[in-house]
Amino acid sequence: SACATGTNAVGEAAEMIRRGQTDVMLCGGSEAAIEPISVSAFKNMGALSTRNDEPERASRPFDAERDGFIMAEGAGILLLESLEHAQRRGARIYAELIGYGSTADASHITAPDESGTGAARAMTAALRDAGLAPEAVDYINAHGTSTPLNDRMETRAIRQVFGPHADRLAISSTKSMTGHLMGAAGAVEAIMCVKSLETGWAPPTINYEHPDPECDLNYVPNQAQQLELYVGLSNSFGFGGHNGCLAFRRWEEV
Repeated sequence: SACATGTNAVGEAAEMIRRGQTDVMLCGGSEAAIEPISVSAFKNMGALSTRNDEPERASRPFDAERDGFIMAEGAGILLLESLEHAQRRGARIYAELIGYGSTADASHITAPDESGTGAARAMTAALRDAGLAPEAVDYINAHGTSTPLNDRMETRAIRQVFGPHADRLAISSTKSMTGHLMGAAGAVEAIMCVKSLETGWAPPTINYEHPDPECDLNYVPNQAQQLELYVGLSNSFGFGGHNGCLAFRRWEEV
């Protein structure tokens, strides 16, 4: 729900397949909210960037000079299915969805819990669901909205979950390139996470020019990096403390 809607849709679809309720699900999210009421509401909250003179440089997650997000519209849809169903029809398999975590910290009507506790619990739940230690993760597609509070909070949450391993992770916010797709963000970013694992390319966080001492991880600044990526997380953290995390593993034929 909220800006974790796409992630929750994918995660709950996977749960239905696991429970044996169905073999295949279409899931994801879409958003078309660039209209006066929504723009005014986000502006009045102080959530939007005011870099109107350089719009292409306005979305700058984790950068010290970030000042808010850029609204965007779009959609992302994934086809999830059981392994048996996929193999039976000869499907091309891109990745395996191995874990899902969802939490609600409910600390504020719009702001996340600044300590990062709720977001950390969502990542921990996804790892537990996947049966993985934190050290097994190679890549995170971050929520990374380019707001001062969110990016600081997400960095803290990642450090809580991963400890020293956090410094070895490749982390990127593709919102730096797409803007914030809100309800569609989780689905689109899950797709990007899957493609990162499939291709071995971690997408960049563009417009990262001024390091923030409170955001001190490897955000794949400005240039994509070719890496050995096997396990990745996709994070989504919505207003009101809605937190979701998906864990994916690169598919390899046995």
